[in-house]
Amino acid sequence: MRPQFKILSDDLVQRILEEAHALLLDPGVRVHNQEALELLAEGGAQVDFESQIAAIPQEMVQAALDSAPSAFELYNFDGQATVHYGGDEVHFDPGSAAINLFDHETQEQRPPLTQDFVRFVQLVEVLPQLDAQSTALICADVPEEIGDLYRLYLALNFIRKPIVTGAFRKDTWWTMRELLVTRVGGEKQLAQKPVAVFDVCPSPPLLWSDLTCQNLIDCARSSIPAELVSMPLAGATAPVTLAGAVVQHAAECMSGVVICQLANPGAPIVWGGSPAVFDMRSGTTPMGAMGTWMIDCAYSQVGKSLDLPTHAYLGMTDSKIVDAQAGMEAAGGTILAALAGINMVSGAGMMDFESCQSFEKLVLDAEIIGMAKRLLAGITAREETLALSVMRELGHRADYLSHPQTLRWFKEEFYIPSPVIDRGSLDAWQRAGKSSATQRAAARVEDLLQGYEPLALPEEMRTELRRITTKAAQGFGMSELPALEII
Repeated sequence: MRPQFKILSDDLVQRILEEAHALLLDPGVRVHNQEALELLAEGGAQVDFESQIAAIPQEMVQAALDSAPSAFELYNFDGQATVHYGGDEVHFDPGSAAINLFDHETQEQRPPLTQDFVRFVQLVEVLPQLDAQSTALICADVPEEIGDLYRLYLALNFIRKPIVTGAFRKDTWWTMRELLVTRVGGEKQLAQKPVAVFDVCPSPPLLWSDLTCQNLIDCARSSIPAELVSMPLAGATAPVTLAGAVVQHAAECMSGVVICQLANPGAPIVWGGSPAVFDMRSGTTPMGAMGTWMIDCAYSQVGKSLDLPTHAYLGMTDSKIVDAQAGMEAAGGTILAALAGINMVSGAGMMDFESCQSFEKLVLDAEIIGMAKRLLAGITAREETLALSVMRELGHRADYLSHPQTLRWFKEEFYIPSPVIDRGSLDAWQRAGKSSATQRAAARVEDLLQGYEPLALPEEMRTELRRITTKAAQGFGMSELPALEII
């Protein structure tokens, strides 16, 4: 039996959906994209092109839900299906788009550079608990206008795992697509075996910008999976009640599903988000708050009721350093996400309200993820009898340590963490130097990076990836990209 967590009653799920449908009719959704407005009008929505507001009837939403796939596979760059979006499968990737990196040596945040990103994706590659990569850092040593495509370019030089990414502009999306096509060997290959998911973010409340709407349409027409990232802020840009915020989330995501399916029926789409409660005391959006976790688990339950793949940003902390608060908040969000059966959980390594990434937190979060995955595996009857046979054999002798049954099953029954988790005696800890978990995590980062195996990419492919990216950079005043050391 797999442990599961549901936070909403069936009746409350139905009420949320009913009110979300009502919102799509009145006040409707504002769409700042002409192509999307035309698609909606042709599909049966009442569209006021002057105000850019579309009233979307329930039958349109249902038709879109019927055509959207309930599941799809994400492939690694070796062509193997490694991530299943759908059902209650759970996978993890790092949090995305951090503008700062936490520097363990100085204990300060700083802008990330090219080599920081390279080290980060290499670290993700060798952490077995992480199922996918993300374009986790925005490099400060290239023009802001190419920040999205540059980090994807860097990643494609070093990764085998699939990647969760996103575009910051309409034109750079096409460059990112070109990079992916080059890396996998063709447009057909990319459509048949997708290796990337693009985040697309409606703006709360009930609004689609020109940029994100176009990204959504372009993803659909290229059969590249899109991940809806609705971000209601309860008490600020959404109703203060948790149920009310989930209603808004549902309406925004429904409108995204409709636009996606009108652009290309059957295109893969993910019901995701990054909502938060609003902290009235400090004017912040805490990702480590219980209310935030509850909204995430609730909206994922709504998405599952519609038979759609799910995503959430969970496992993050609002702490500014890797400390006890970071561990508490990361663990709480990660465990709840796993129990809720969310297909892709983004957030590992992330701190300070989704603005900062940390190598050390990523390594510690990987251990939390390992424990969460063990929890999901549940308790299983390994042999014909649970205990009767072995206990009758040993009687009153406590000789289980050397028994063949112990040797056979202990690695599967127990989650055995890396040395970053200290489970030794006090004397052993003292003899080893009395290190903290963060200090051990820093040491493990370096150990893990030593185990990264470089990709054997053809040199002509690396050259083409760099040519594509350099051309984009030159359009914004940068003649040469930062040096990239391929080891």
